[in-house]
Amino acid sequence: MTASARATLQHEDERTRVTRWDFEPGQSTGHHVHAYDYVVVPVTDGRTDVISADGSVTASQLRAGESYTRPAGGEHEVVNAGTSPLAFVEIEFK
Repeated sequence: MTASARATLQHEDERTRVTRWDFEPGQSTGHHVHAYDYVVVPVTDGRTDVISADGSVTASQLRAGESYTRPAGGEHEVVNAGTSPLAFVEIEFK
């Protein structure tokens, strides 16, 4: 079983949750469903494999500071597929 990435809650209030995710190579978020729209802000460059509910894998290259957004409802697992530690900040809009 893949070790879990470390999630550090940085802020939470009635409208927003901010979580920093830190991954060693091979570590994973675990399978989850996003309840809210969200923004991801990579802190480091890195490569991820996003494993969808149906088992399909999408490789992604993250670049520090190059943010992206996703809508609520996404169901997946994120794995650090690179050879270096990876970090990003996830901002959820409740």
